[in-house]
Amino acid sequence: MMLEELTIEKPQEKDVPHYVGHRSRLKEKFLSTDPTSFNDYEILELLLFQVIPRRDVKPLAKMLLKKFGSLKEIVNADSEQIFSIKGAKEPVYLQFRILKELISRLFFNNVNKQHVIRSWSALLEYLNFCMGSLKTEQFRTLFLNQKNILIADEVMAHGTVDQTPVYPREIVKRALFHEATAIILVHNHPSGNPKPSSSDIDLTAQIVNACKVINVRIHDHVIIGGNEHFSFKTNMLL
Repeated sequence: MMLEELTIEKPQEKDVPHYVGHRSRLKEKFLSTDPTSFNDYEILELLLFQVIPRRDVKPLAKMLLKKFGSLKEIVNADSEQIFSIKGAKEPVYLQFRILKELISRLFFNNVNKQHVIRSWSALLEYLNFCMGSLKTEQFRTLFLNQKNILIADEVMAHGTVDQTPVYPREIVKRALFHEATAIILVHNHPSGNPKPSSSDIDLTAQIVNACKVINVRIHDHVIIGGNEHFSFKTNMLL
């Protein structure tokens, strides 16, 4: 008597979320092709993979870009802005904060301990990234030695959307502390218009006069507005 062949049925595979295969394909594509061919939302997806392990993150990536308009604006957004996007929790904000700090340090390394006058374009890139997307005013001072080498970069004050309390005596104190012989003043205009106000011009004159007492020269006062800037020196205001 012949034995009947037994048919063994394979267990049905569980439904696998579509984004699982998508993640693998996107990672492989990133590693094997030119990353410059990627859309911005795809780069965001790769970042979000690390902090949202079990969810389709493409919609979130696209929502972030729609809300902020660019990768630069996303990494410079504050926690309240990030959390206003559905699905963006603290791990997402932390990822962007880390990325912002990393990029900032890369830009800063191009000017730190360098002759800043000769590295002016690199300096503006650093300042534009750090200050161009701020929603409130920030005033910082770059301290230089006698060879115009950048020896310190300090945020002197934070303000509101249209003004920052700055005290010339504090700048003088920090210049003496760093033994600086020259400084560059920098602040931002959240409105995006980098042109100086009358109070900007008056404050600059006060700082120039205060620094003359200790023989410290003001090389320039740069105002950052969005992706643009205004130089007091270039515009003959110094």
